[in-house]
Amino acid sequence: MKKSLMFVMSIVLVFTLAACGGNNGGTAGGNNSTNGTNEGAGTNTNTGAGNEGTDAAADLSGSYLATGSSALQPLVDQAAQMFMEKNSGVTIQVQGGGSGTGLAQVSEGQANIGNSDVFAEEKLDADKAAELKDHQVAVVAMAAVVNPEVTVDNLTKQQLVDIFTGTITNWSEVGGADQKIVIVNRPASSGTRATFEKYALGTKAEDLQGMIQEDSSGTVKKLVGETPGAIGYLALSYLDDTVKTVKYEGVEATEENVANGTYPVWAYEHMYTKGEPDAALQAFLDYMVSDEVQNGVVVELGYIPVSKMQITRDIDGNVTNK
Repeated sequence: MKKSLMFVMSIVLVFTLAACGGNNGGTAGGNNSTNGTNEGAGTNTNTGAGNEGTDAAADLSGSYLATGSSALQPLVDQAAQMFMEKNSGVTIQVQGGGSGTGLAQVSEGQANIGNSDVFAEEKLDADKAAELKDHQVAVVAMAAVVNPEVTVDNLTKQQLVDIFTGTITNWSEVGGADQKIVIVNRPASSGTRATFEKYALGTKAEDLQGMIQEDSSGTVKKLVGETPGAIGYLALSYLDDTVKTVKYEGVEATEENVANGTYPVWAYEHMYTKGEPDAALQAFLDYMVSDEVQNGVVVELGYIPVSKMQITRDIDGNVTNK
């Protein structure tokens, strides 16, 4: 009897242990499965967080066209190259043509960005200008430039007006040699011309017979440097020793003089979009005002960061101190 009882108890114990072992194995398997799931989520999250910049860059894609201001073109072109190196899925093509062209093309949907030296309202109808979003990325000064052989190094506002309106036609009339003045001008669509006329001349100047007119600042620089007696005007970003910069009312076109308001011939550099830009384009516009660009190529290329300006100026030319 005792042997039978012990045999039955042994059988019960065996089944009980087997059941416990099966339950423990199931729990372990469940834990392994749960841990496996959590491990996968953790890896994905950590990978995403650890490579957030890389993943964001990889997600940006698209092809874009920026046209317009030749004064702004060198900055946008170089910044675009830098941005594309960081974002391989994005292509940005930069073209000149003048501020008026850039504004018209972005307004009509022919370009994604319209680069301009002037406010859109100065070139477009009010309703079309209202559709555009302004992104100010820098300040640029413009200066009168002459052929290096011209001995004049300073011109007053009135002397410039008289030269560009044809009243003065010889350098001897402003203290120079007896030499004919050759004007190298920009077309009416040019933002550089609009800025020069508004803030250097104070008036619009009609195109004169015999003057040279060129679409790009680069060509203006080349012709002024090569043509005896020539005068034109350029953004400071184009200046080099192939042309001679002329003071305006005795004031040099320097970053300090522009920033403190002493030198008046300057403009905000605008990058206009039609409405809100998409993610990739917004990323590029944000990059334009980043420390890397503002404290790097903006300064290196002769532009002035907006943050360094001690004054502000509205579309009507009204200046206020910051």
